[in-house]
Amino acid sequence: MEMVRKTLRPPLKRAAEAPPERKPQGDKPKSAPNEHTNAENFYYAKQIQQKTPMVVLLKGGEEVRGRIEWYDKHAIRVAREEEPAVMIYKAGIRMMYKDEK
Repeated sequence: MEMVRKTLRPPLKRAAEAPPERKPQGDKPKSAPNEHTNAENFYYAKQIQQKTPMVVLLKGGEEVRGRIEWYDKHAIRVAREEEPAVMIYKAGIRMMYKDEK
């Protein structure tokens, strides 16, 4: 007695039933990289929570020393010890770093 195996295959589609051709990958528009990484928000939140003394260097050359009180999309507020708090637009900041004094 000889065993016969029967293979199960889906029926072949005819040329008329074939799926439409795909466009080459080069024609597909590439998506832009993610604009927000939340790294900036995390940095500000950490400095606010730890009450870290900061130095903020402005594009005009001025230096502001104090602690960051709050931030939003466009500005930060820096509380200074001997002077009133100041709001600084982020567009005017050249760089900032922790105050080592």
